[in-house]
Amino acid sequence: MLVSLHVKNFAIIEEEEVYFGDNLNILTGETGAGKSIIIGSINACLGGKVSKEIVRKGADYALVELVFHTEEEALLKKMESLAIDCPDGDIIITRRIMANGRTTAKLNGETVTTAVLREVSALLIDIHGQHEHQSLLNKAKHLELLDRFARDLTGDVKSRVRTCYEEYTAVKKELASASIDEEERMRTLSFLEFAISEIEAAKLVSGEDEELFARHRTLSNAAELAQGMSSICRFTGEDGGAAEQLGRAVRVLSKLVEYDSSLEGIYSQLMDMESLMNDCNRDISDYISDISDCGEELAEVEERLDLLGRLKSKYGPEIEDVLTYLKESKKKRERLLDYDTYLTELRHRAAKKEKELKEACAKLSEIRKEKAKLLSETMKKALIDLNFLDVRFEMVFAPDTAYTANGVDDAQFYISTNPGEELRPLSKVASGGELSRIMLAIKSVLADKDEIETLIFDEIDVGVSGRTAQKVSEKLAVIAGTHQVICITHLPQIAAMADTHFIIEKESDGASTRTSIKPLDWDGSVEEIARILGGAVITDTVLESAREMKTLAKHSKNC
Repeated sequence: MLVSLHVKNFAIIEEEEVYFGDNLNILTGETGAGKSIIIGSINACLGGKVSKEIVRKGADYALVELVFHTEEEALLKKMESLAIDCPDGDIIITRRIMANGRTTAKLNGETVTTAVLREVSALLIDIHGQHEHQSLLNKAKHLELLDRFARDLTGDVKSRVRTCYEEYTAVKKELASASIDEEERMRTLSFLEFAISEIEAAKLVSGEDEELFARHRTLSNAAELAQGMSSICRFTGEDGGAAEQLGRAVRVLSKLVEYDSSLEGIYSQLMDMESLMNDCNRDISDYISDISDCGEELAEVEERLDLLGRLKSKYGPEIEDVLTYLKESKKKRERLLDYDTYLTELRHRAAKKEKELKEACAKLSEIRKEKAKLLSETMKKALIDLNFLDVRFEMVFAPDTAYTANGVDDAQFYISTNPGEELRPLSKVASGGELSRIMLAIKSVLADKDEIETLIFDEIDVGVSGRTAQKVSEKLAVIAGTHQVICITHLPQIAAMADTHFIIEKESDGASTRTSIKPLDWDGSVEEIARILGGAVITDTVLESAREMKTLAKHSKNC
């Protein structure tokens, strides 16, 4: 769940820190006070798009930090897969937005991309924005919601469908590209034969170009190497060099050893040094001899490098690519030499992959249709709870469509909200207020299926009032019984249900404007509900009504 939010220099928020409660958290305030900015800051921290204009005027940066605590296994495994420590189940997300538009994000102190933030946030929190219920007008969203409802059964099958679809489309693509006439087949064969012959004649060896480049560097600098090694030879040789001096030292010490046997160790060391020096000088002489006569080898190396360069320019940037090209060319040649058999096998493989895909899609459709019945029944109950008194709700499947990575199903929600009305597509029936309640019903149904612990509703109450508003508040309280819910509202019925109530206020000193957020105690919550009920003038009667609403809400949650 979301433990706390820390916001600094974000829009009109100067700096605020909020600690949320476990169950139903309600945020209220005057229109324009900045309630949606709070949700916007959470969205930004979780990887949402932001612009530099969000940084408070006069500040160098904006900062949002969220602290979560979780015990959900899927989320902890996700953190482990990212190699990010998650001590005691605590997850801290920090996002800094600079005034120049650059952003940085950290997850438990580790710098991460916004893509990673979105992956993690999808398991942490579900945010329902003010206009998200409009997504219900897109029927593609309906199948997605069904799959979320049935994911305990559809997960593996959907993966199977995706795999089969990728294999099937790959074979179909190969079959399409393989269909050539006889003239083109012979022309392709001729080209392949030439390429194979050219590459095989070169007798390529992996990594030989690197060795040749190194050898070429040596040979092309032979004159400088020979000159340098000759000077070294003068320093170490027998004509006044180190070797001659060592020989003299050995001869002197050989006489002294006769007088003092303790010098034998030194004598032995000098003998070894003289031997090593002589060996070194012989090696230097051999090297000078070899490097001075390398013109022919240099020409051979350059010729080989030219050949390799031509092959790499034609068949691949590296020798390994050229060898891979050779291997693939041989396969293509074999297929074209026995073209009829190849096409027959390819068509057989395509038919086999299509059969596998068809079976996987059929299995997925069967599960979806079965679970759609249960979803419809559950949704109907949830809609009745939200004051849809005579409602019918179904999911209608169209005839099978073309294969996709998501199966062959084309389905959408149908609803009837009044007695005697036929079921019609949701997009053609529901009003704005009805859509918000339908989305709330969906969220309540999915809440029991999802592992997401925190749900945020930004004005889910749009377009509802009276008895319907009371039903919405009761449904939110039910969801909050098993999840943490954070809800922005303008309705007193919903505000009265709060387990933790926050007020958001905007203040101005004439030079600047700032938004603040603070928790309310029982009396403060009653006064805020009275403000929502009564507007500018709050009478004792309005206060008493607000107090009664709080008391009744508390009683209904305890029943």
